[in-house]
Amino acid sequence: MSEPVESEPNGANGAGGQAGDVVLSVRDVTVAFNGRKVLNKLSLDVYRGEILGFVGASGAGKSVLLRTVLGLNRKQGGTIKLFGQDLDKVSEEERLRLDTRYGVLFQQGALFSALTVKENVQVPMREYLDLPETLMDELALIKIELVGLPRDAGAKFPSELSGGMIKRAALARALALDPEIVFLDEPTSGLDPISAAEFDELVAKLRDTMGLTVYMVTHDLDSLFSVCDRIAVLGQKRVLVEGTAAEMLKSEEPWVKSYFRGKRARQLDLAARG
Repeated sequence: MSEPVESEPNGANGAGGQAGDVVLSVRDVTVAFNGRKVLNKLSLDVYRGEILGFVGASGAGKSVLLRTVLGLNRKQGGTIKLFGQDLDKVSEEERLRLDTRYGVLFQQGALFSALTVKENVQVPMREYLDLPETLMDELALIKIELVGLPRDAGAKFPSELSGGMIKRAALARALALDPEIVFLDEPTSGLDPISAAEFDELVAKLRDTMGLTVYMVTHDLDSLFSVCDRIAVLGQKRVLVEGTAAEMLKSEEPWVKSYFRGKRARQLDLAARG
């Protein structure tokens, strides 16, 4: 097996993806705050049908890149292409169309506390679609069931939900418009090991059944080993290495070695997994 590629995307394709079928392309992106660079000429590709795990030290800039891709942070250089379209060059109408093709699950769920679960799921529908109320009600309930919640959870408020249910409700909202790619920011943080494993299984099942592409920012080693087709490691303001979990275990990059082979790392029998 080849060694992890440094700096540049390695061209691997994810499960169900086609070689070269790039959903998200980041090239030489630089982001700075108050003159201090957080990302410097970072490049990364995400391929159709894969689950990409994006990992790095706390404060390294993982969420900064995610927010930059989503247009919530300004970049000082580089290009970001989503579905082959340069986000700096698309018209407002084209950008609105692109916005319907992805969903986002923020770290704490970011549900509106004054809205029920069903109403939270309907927020993207109301923003981008013109549908009868009864149809939106049924679609929202379908999404709620899709993520493993009972239909009656739709009438509950976020304050009435457990941490795991909040994550699933937020995922239902991310899936409201049947996106092609979903961005997950620390989706298993705050969950107990059983709930985290169940959430990982749900993400993998949705990828397989819906043909989703998944970009997952995570610290969870179990998630990286169990559901991610590829892993990209952020360090020194760029992507240091990227490859499979097996390749991460072989890497001699100091931070990667410490993270994946350190005392707290759970080393799985990857050879048996292929």
